[in-house]
Amino acid sequence: MSSTLDHLKKHTIIVADTGDFNSIKNYLPIDSTTNPSLILSACKLPQYSHLLDSAIQYAKKEKQTLNEQIELALERIFVLFGCEILKIVPGRVSTEVDARYSFNVQKQIEIACRLISMYEELGFSKERILIKLSSTWEGIKAAKILESQYGIHCNLTLMFSFYQAIACAQANVTLISPFVGRVLDWYITKYGKKEYTRNDDPGVNLVTRIYNYYKVHGYKTQIMGASFRNVEQILGLVGCDLLTISPSLLDELSKMSEVPSLSQTSYDHSYQSDELLTEEEFRWQMNEDEMANDKLTDGIRRFTNDALILKDLIKTRIEQ
Repeated sequence: MSSTLDHLKKHTIIVADTGDFNSIKNYLPIDSTTNPSLILSACKLPQYSHLLDSAIQYAKKEKQTLNEQIELALERIFVLFGCEILKIVPGRVSTEVDARYSFNVQKQIEIACRLISMYEELGFSKERILIKLSSTWEGIKAAKILESQYGIHCNLTLMFSFYQAIACAQANVTLISPFVGRVLDWYITKYGKKEYTRNDDPGVNLVTRIYNYYKVHGYKTQIMGASFRNVEQILGLVGCDLLTISPSLLDELSKMSEVPSLSQTSYDHSYQSDELLTEEEFRWQMNEDEMANDKLTDGIRRFTNDALILKDLIKTRIEQ
């Protein structure tokens, strides 16, 4: 008997959201996503300590100073986990640029190119890599340059606003990742309402609005719903281009028998596609959207903090 996960795969590309690559083999996802928080969790597992050791040895060979070794080892560990994932999934892996540089266009470009070079050195084509950048104005600008001048595909993450999505589409980025669960978290904290259905969930509604806007205006940028809190949110987005789902929720879906129906669509004409979104308008709209502003800055801090914890772990191992 087919599971809900099997039925979902008929309408949407399923992506595994984890650094623990051994946990995804049973669910046969097409792609996989990682972030500093997921890689940090995986690095604490004994079965992956050899990857951390390998990254450190590489950095010690390539760099002289301790700080340079730590920075390079951090990038290398992201790539090594990505390579292991690419041995399992047939599609792409998303690897994140250090969120500390979310407001520095040139630094994001430099790190992205370095990550791609490491992947290619290890035998994986850049066509199978998505570079994850924060959906700041600078992140979107960096992505536009990477896509148009370097042929490097980008996944714009930490997305909470319709206007972030418009800017990404106009920059012709490959893929965006609106964060469904974190949007819901904000609404629960702000308004106290804890029960939402798949039809009135604010995170689901944001992704649906973006999806319909992209399709009616013919944008090629793919939409990948991310950061799910429960299967109801996932089932509210059946038919979205891609959904990146944690192993625990993939397991839950694999044990369900509901046959999900395609989500309802309603075209959004509130912002015309021929209106180029300026930096001024982008920043104003982000300023006016309390939720998006709060969650973007919070997300950057969280990813940066987990990257710093991972750097401390690397530093300790180097100095042993």
